[in-house]
Amino acid sequence: MESLHYLLMRAHMQLNRIVLSQAAELGLTSGQPKVLEFLHMAGESDQKSIAGYCEIEPATVGSILGRMESAGLISRRQKDGNRRSLFVSLTPKGERFAEKMDAIFAAADKAAAASLSAAQLDALKQALCAVSQSLSEAAGPQQKERKANAG
Repeated sequence: MESLHYLLMRAHMQLNRIVLSQAAELGLTSGQPKVLEFLHMAGESDQKSIAGYCEIEPATVGSILGRMESAGLISRRQKDGNRRSLFVSLTPKGERFAEKMDAIFAAADKAAAASLSAAQLDALKQALCAVSQSLSEAAGPQQKERKANAG
């Protein structure tokens, strides 16, 4: 059997290809589907929260949001005089695209789990949560060391 990192990477790449090819048919670019999903689920949010959910840098989110705003999918505004952060929400067009992406994500999930029983799917989700937690904990000291060395 292949290594864990290879199997995780391979499954991610296959799933990503399915989702992104269908998202491209809607005119969406990489990164936009996850932003749509998050905003559809969370409602109005700030850029830092979007970046955290999508596992990407805030600056990268900024460029994704700029393209989405130009396409009429989102709007950004200041909230309660807070000039330091903009709050992002879906436009009606963005809501329609988010609903289309929800269906694409659901179909991809169904395809990915097609050969698994309900118990196996539940066990896989629990195992992936544990793997994610372990990787997050392992990355913590490395990130602190990189910041210390950069400063």
